[in-house]
Amino acid sequence: MTLRMYAERKGFELHSVEVRLSHSRIHATDCGDCGTKKGMLDQISSEIHMEGNLDDVQRKRLLEIATRCPVHRTLSSEIKIRTSEV
Repeated sequence: MTLRMYAERKGFELHSVEVRLSHSRIHATDCGDCGTKKGMLDQISSEIHMEGNLDDVQRKRLLEIATRCPVHRTLSSEIKIRTSEV
């Protein structure tokens, strides 16, 4: 949704977007840019397929915008889950 809105605002010819996510667990020591160095980490891999008449600069910009969408920011931030009985 974020990509679609950005593309429309900028006049990019983005016809469709498909996002595929996959989840895995990795050793923290295998993650060079992570703060945690012990135990296991959750890793989410995202593949984005864009169709449309887009040049390389537009594609690169849309990939940058994808990392700023609310879902991406939520998943990449520290998360605390509180569970209660109702």
